[in-house]
Amino acid sequence: MLDPKILEEFGNKMSALLANSPAKDIEKNAKAVMSGVFGKLDLVTREEFDIQAQLLARTREKLQALEARVEALEKARDGKQ
Repeated sequence: MLDPKILEEFGNKMSALLANSPAKDIEKNAKAVMSGVFGKLDLVTREEFDIQAQLLARTREKLQALEARVEALEKARDGKQ
């Protein structure tokens, strides 16, 4: 059986190697590039999107209510003529 201390020591050494390797620099550079690309795009946050979705839902509800009201008024008008 493997000693847990040996596994822990191996994991620590691998973490140290990866932290000092070019892979870490590549990851950091890739994140910077992606942040720059996303910064140039016309994106909204999730919170802004959710607010707009709620506003749209309320607007649709009001529109449906107004359409029903107009239809009822038109039927009432047509019935009087």
